[in-house]
Amino acid sequence: MSQTSGGNTNAPGRRAMSRRGLLAGAGAGAVTGAVAGVAGTWGAEVASAETGASAFGPVTIRPGDPRYDTLLRGNNFRFAGRPDEIRVCGSTDQVVRAVSDAARSGRRVAVRSGGHCFENLTGDPAVRMLLDLSPMDEVAYDARRRAFAVQPGATLGHVYRTLFKGWGVTIPAGSCPGVGAGGHFSGGGYGALSRRYGSVVDHLYGVEVVVVDRDGTARAVVATREPGDPNRDLWWAHTGGGGGNFGVVTRYWLRSPGAAGADPAKLLPPSPQRMLQQTVIWSWERMTERALTGLLRNFGDWHERNSAPGSPHAGLYGILHVSHRAGGTAMLNVQIDADLPEADDLVSEFVSAVTAGVGLTPVLDLRRTLPWLHPMTWPGTGEAGDLLTRRYKIKAGYLRRGFTEAQLAAVHRNLTNTTGGPESGILLIGYGGEVGTVAPGATAIAQRDVVMKAVYQTIWSDEKDDAANLAWVRRLYRDVYAGTGGVPVPGAVDDGSYINYADADLADPKWNTSGVPAQTLYYKDNYPRLQRVKARWDPRNVFRHALAVEPPRAG
Repeated sequence: MSQTSGGNTNAPGRRAMSRRGLLAGAGAGAVTGAVAGVAGTWGAEVASAETGASAFGPVTIRPGDPRYDTLLRGNNFRFAGRPDEIRVCGSTDQVVRAVSDAARSGRRVAVRSGGHCFENLTGDPAVRMLLDLSPMDEVAYDARRRAFAVQPGATLGHVYRTLFKGWGVTIPAGSCPGVGAGGHFSGGGYGALSRRYGSVVDHLYGVEVVVVDRDGTARAVVATREPGDPNRDLWWAHTGGGGGNFGVVTRYWLRSPGAAGADPAKLLPPSPQRMLQQTVIWSWERMTERALTGLLRNFGDWHERNSAPGSPHAGLYGILHVSHRAGGTAMLNVQIDADLPEADDLVSEFVSAVTAGVGLTPVLDLRRTLPWLHPMTWPGTGEAGDLLTRRYKIKAGYLRRGFTEAQLAAVHRNLTNTTGGPESGILLIGYGGEVGTVAPGATAIAQRDVVMKAVYQTIWSDEKDDAANLAWVRRLYRDVYAGTGGVPVPGAVDDGSYINYADADLADPKWNTSGVPAQTLYYKDNYPRLQRVKARWDPRNVFRHALAVEPPRAG
């Protein structure tokens, strides 16, 4: 769920950057024909052919098993529950049986694919059965649907490699190769190519989902974007409605809207051949308030001017990552398809615009061109932490325009205080472009006219430092959004937040005093429709967590 990719691995301060840059960097599986539900039979219950000996599992791991403690944690070591069992599944049939067992026994169930959830949604102590879908990692072309099928355990790196090697195509997903498709896709998904090609879900053709009926029966169904599909609302809910809300996704199908014919190489965006990247790093030694706010203001101004659909700058993706003063650096990363017209000039113009008038001399200024797969699949880049730093807290907000002057002052105050650590900081991430061609109600992603995402993060290693790190990032966030109750209430500047950057504080009245519910911050006017989908497909409220879509209230 995180969107990142690699910067300069040989740059000074690499150790700090590799941990601090959780969302920074140069960018921040299925069996063909295995299920029913092709055009004309959308409503049919899935009849899986995955029962052969080749399917992995199922494996049931309970307390006392030597594997249990290792498999409790995902990427964020802050969270580890104590479920009765961890069910490792290798097929849709196995997921159906597992969900059926949980529903019959009344046990809370949660799903993990890649394990990169930012919040305690799968490690909640109330979860009694944890489904591990990591073995379900196949990526294949489904000729019957003219779409690429991706299982939820497939990591983004695996997806990119398979699509590229087999057909020379790609999707505009994130740049952290270890993130699983399961959660990333259902929350919307975006990355270095989104300004050019939109969000991942803009290319989502269909989903296979294990749901639980009112009588407690678990079954797998297929839902597509086809206008005549009676299950279409379930497809729509997975175009940004977030994971763990409606059922267990066991397969996605991807095909770009309007893609015609049966040639797989023409059904998704073509992969770039080469990516032109530039990384500029400045030291905090000469980072005045004027320089810092100038960088942030310039970055916002450029995106306000150059984020309309069809803009010649839509192929350019930039991230501005400013650490706390204790971290020592500010970093600008930009990348673009090196074969786009005037790509080199577009990068130069962007860097010049962001640095205009700030009076800073970089300690590193590196431009290079790399093959497409290198920055998108390089192991370790963009992952949260290393062997030591595996604890983090992420908060976020959409921006329809650059920060206000009051927000810029709040950022500076918190990045220069005495309580922040070397792995703390803020990122501005470019967005907009092709994303804005989709109507707010066409998918569950309501924020379609935003130009940036803001990310506030802190990363650390020891449990004893939890309180200090959480306090720092929460105060930063509350200060930036002081004018709207401590959260990014939709308005002229801010536009809520992104569900894949899950933050349970938005549902906590201690930190959200705006009176605007967390679900409105994430989904805006699309939330009532998501509730109706919830009522239809999860009438027993089997799938729930701290930020879940809630069933509509009776009456």
